[in-house]
Amino acid sequence: MRRYLPDTFTILLMLTVALAAVLPIDGTAAAWFAIATKLGVGLIFFLHGARLSREVVIAGFLHWRLHLAILFSTFALFPLIGLLIGFVPPWILPPSLYTGILFLCVLPSTVQSSIAFTSMAGGNVPAAVCAASASNILGVFLTPLLVGIIFSAGGHGGVSLDAIEQILLQLLVPFVAGQILQPWIGDWIRARKKLLAPVDRGSILMVVYLAFSQAVTAGLWHAFTLSDLTILIAIEIVLLALILTATTFGSRLLGFDRADEIAITFCGSKKSLASGIPMASAIFAGQNIGMIVLPVMLFHQIQLMACAVIAQRYAAKAAELEGTAVPATLT
Repeated sequence: MRRYLPDTFTILLMLTVALAAVLPIDGTAAAWFAIATKLGVGLIFFLHGARLSREVVIAGFLHWRLHLAILFSTFALFPLIGLLIGFVPPWILPPSLYTGILFLCVLPSTVQSSIAFTSMAGGNVPAAVCAASASNILGVFLTPLLVGIIFSAGGHGGVSLDAIEQILLQLLVPFVAGQILQPWIGDWIRARKKLLAPVDRGSILMVVYLAFSQAVTAGLWHAFTLSDLTILIAIEIVLLALILTATTFGSRLLGFDRADEIAITFCGSKKSLASGIPMASAIFAGQNIGMIVLPVMLFHQIQLMACAVIAQRYAAKAAELEGTAVPATLT
């Protein structure tokens, strides 16, 4: 039953939203907090760049068919389904929530959970490392580009020159700086993963607190009902089910073996909360992003619960084929 419960970070996110609901930050304090948040976002992407070794980047080109399949799912299939969701009448799905779903669909894949589930299921872990990392690197460029194209075409607003400048300063420049310094500091940072993890998560929680403080001040909880939230969750469950079906059976039709199928299924079906929330703060700077990041936060937990079950089934099938017992719990 533990796999159905929210992870620690999701609980922290919910507590942060609750804090913003009862004690939102505004005025001068919010302005200074926004500056600190931008610095935190820059630090996140600096650490991303510094962690990623050149060997991983180079190795990513060796299994190009697998990586193309994952990138197609992440940056083509997801956005296509997102556009189709736009045909849901606005009286069923409020436009503000649909904007959040559309943004969710153009985000890169996760890194840590994609690799963890691929390993748990007995998949191609090196390929998952390369594919998830490549997705996040390309996401720095592709996510803003897709927002500009899809949102403008759909009348949801595009990416302004100011937003592009924010993206370059907050996301790309720190990432490139981390990559440049990676040969000297990469090993040190990777060796202190647990020590530096609170920096990543703390920065994301800062973005969430600021975003929802602004949203609460603007009347977030009066903008949608419990029914709207239920419909949003149902749509996200259907979205994930469609992607999981496409990645699983699509990889088989393309002739990938079982290990590659697992990597494609888990890397191609996820969306990154860790990258998504900072990207939202840069791309939609000056806007009320509370409604935009809400679907991303909900999808984060939905994908973790679903993929935990699927990973267990893959592992059970592998154990059955090998004639070994399955552990009582998989962590």
